[in-house]
Amino acid sequence: MPTTSNTKRKEKKKENEEPVDGSWILRLYVAGQTPNSLTAFENLKKICENYLESKYTIEVIDLMKHPQLAKDHQIIAVPTLIRNLPTPVKKIIGNLSNTEKVLVGLDLRKVT
Repeated sequence: MPTTSNTKRKEKKKENEEPVDGSWILRLYVAGQTPNSLTAFENLKKICENYLESKYTIEVIDLMKHPQLAKDHQIIAVPTLIRNLPTPVKKIIGNLSNTEKVLVGLDLRKVT
């Protein structure tokens, strides 16, 4: 699963700094290329393409390759999606197959 970047950055930004261009920074934590991890990545790509236009960056972090990051980033289950920007940070656990819940969790849609 490659890192997908649809934003062009002109300068480095601090982790909690709001993006000037309104871009989103999303991190998907997975454990290898399991069916659940692949499904989460595909679902996330579809949601981003449909709702964020081209103003997003997806970073896939494989905890099998970097297990220390699970502790450092407080990941207790995989797959886990973390929205770093825009703030506040949001965390969603699962394969992201329930689009409505993901949209609400990312604040892209209000609870009805």
